[in-house]
Amino acid sequence: MFDRLAHVVDEYETLEHQLSDPDVLADSDQLRRLSMRYNELGPVVDAYRRHETRLSDAEAAREMLVGASGAERDMLVEELDAATADVAAIEDELRELMVPSDPHDGKNVIMEIRGAEGGEEANLFARDLYDMYIAYAATMGWKVTTLSSAVSDMGGFNDVTFEVRGDTAWRNLKFEGGPHRVQRVPVTESQGRIHTSSATVTVLPEVDEIDVHIDDRDLEIDVFRASGPGGQSVNTTDSAVRITHRPTGVVVSMQDERSQLQNKARAMLVLRARLFELAERERSDELSAERRSQVGGGGRSEKIRTYNYKENRVTDHRIGFTVYRLAGILAGDLQVVVDALAAEERARLLADGE
Repeated sequence: MFDRLAHVVDEYETLEHQLSDPDVLADSDQLRRLSMRYNELGPVVDAYRRHETRLSDAEAAREMLVGASGAERDMLVEELDAATADVAAIEDELRELMVPSDPHDGKNVIMEIRGAEGGEEANLFARDLYDMYIAYAATMGWKVTTLSSAVSDMGGFNDVTFEVRGDTAWRNLKFEGGPHRVQRVPVTESQGRIHTSSATVTVLPEVDEIDVHIDDRDLEIDVFRASGPGGQSVNTTDSAVRITHRPTGVVVSMQDERSQLQNKARAMLVLRARLFELAERERSDELSAERRSQVGGGGRSEKIRTYNYKENRVTDHRIGFTVYRLAGILAGDLQVVVDALAAEERARLLADGE
């Protein structure tokens, strides 16, 4: 750990020099990037320097103990004990601080929910999940904007895409990606039998043009007449927008807004998030595996979480966590599950660091 800390201190001191460079000060993008990294490393370097100071204090007290007697010896023993305790406490602090930070922390989130296996019941469950996240966002003080939706025949969602804005949105919602399974008696079931259905949730960090460069020449933009609810202009103007990114084949459609420009802006927001995530997958086998675990095929066997109505149970299968308060979870009281997942992630990262 201390070899890594030495590199951190070197990087921190290099950043100090760079942040006083006139060329850097004149480049707002570079200044922002370097300042964020400098502020990120600050607490680590502060703890490291406190550790070195108290380590030096302990060594000095140990050397002065040789030949000391009486009250002086008692004072030095007390100082040595205090310094040794401080060193141990700061080392624990450093282990925590050296846990790799999530590069997406602080970013807003794009979430997509789709009905998967189970027909109309899966679409109704997709709406239940959407309502759960809306309620959870309200308790966290986040702002939610629904970007697009396709309502199913019985009022569920074939798919819905929405943006969650908040400093802690990614930190808490990043665990939600994957197939969610529900076990209940559907409203379409006349015999009272329990069915199993599923919906998939995708969680993407929102990115801006600095993070992802999109060449306009790579885009195929189609406009068409919107369909379904959405106001007086629906079915009368070509306000809906479909953007195809030719190099990757990624397609995003938006039609919920009355303005073609608004729909295009929303489509570009989602497109940037998808292309950023796609690029990360291509750079990292680990991220690729994580994405596959998020979306999978939407099959009932590929689940990260089960919502069982009969047992009033919610189980997260990734960590074996179960809570018997289904109604509360679906009403937005999701933090108990998120906290359990965050604790497991932190424990794993600490173990990896060790």
